[in-house]
Amino acid sequence: MRNWYKGAMIASATTALVVFSLGVIPTSGQAPAQAYRAPRTGDGKPNLNGIWQANNTANWDIQDHAAKRGPVLALGAAFSVPGGLGIVEGNEIPYKPEALAKKRENAANWLTGDPEIKCFMPGVPRANYMPYPFQIVQSTDYILIAYEFASASRTVRMNYKEESPTDSWMGWSRGRWEGESLVIDVTGFNDSTWFDRAGNYHSDQLHVTERYTPIDATHINYEATIEDPATFTRPWKISMPLYKRVEKNAQLLEFKCSEYTEELFWGEYRKA
Repeated sequence: MRNWYKGAMIASATTALVVFSLGVIPTSGQAPAQAYRAPRTGDGKPNLNGIWQANNTANWDIQDHAAKRGPVLALGAAFSVPGGLGIVEGNEIPYKPEALAKKRENAANWLTGDPEIKCFMPGVPRANYMPYPFQIVQSTDYILIAYEFASASRTVRMNYKEESPTDSWMGWSRGRWEGESLVIDVTGFNDSTWFDRAGNYHSDQLHVTERYTPIDATHINYEATIEDPATFTRPWKISMPLYKRVEKNAQLLEFKCSEYTEELFWGEYRKA
């Protein structure tokens, strides 16, 4: 009897130790953890105001990629390509065969083809993962998203039905709230922007559906579904966190890069 009691005590103590080490305390009727609820603006919507920035290498390549030498040999490691995990879910972009050939041609001619090099507007979603911050400014009927690169910006019209009057670099953004998420439907693109420096591109039939979901006070989960029937065989999706800049003096600085491209565009016409 004594041995049975001793064995039962050891088994009970072992079970308690395992439960404690796993951080599991069984309780009856325990409620699941609640999802984060962001602070509210004056009209009761999630407050996304602030300066945000991605922290990844997606501007080099939105898919998984290894580190490699940069395009200018004289710069050595100073402009080499950092390796990185991609932001494409499943790491596959479903190009049509002829579109994949064009993507590979873009990659081979990056230095002459990438619109970023010419300081053109970066488009959506690329503007959100370039290595520069951007600012969200909210009101009830409109949300302004201002980007540091090229001083680009776009206005999100909330609960708006009108279609884009013309195609543009940054597209036509119409937004709505779905619970904690800001959902932005972006259409009206031209065909001149790329997704990254690896030559990933789209046509003027591009349609992007963005979701901005705050997950705590300093992080937003960003998702974008990409549709373009002229270029891809099916919709595909990217996702990544955005980080809030919390420095006391955080602000967007001026980066009007067009003046850095004057020699590129007009150098051959300068006087001797």
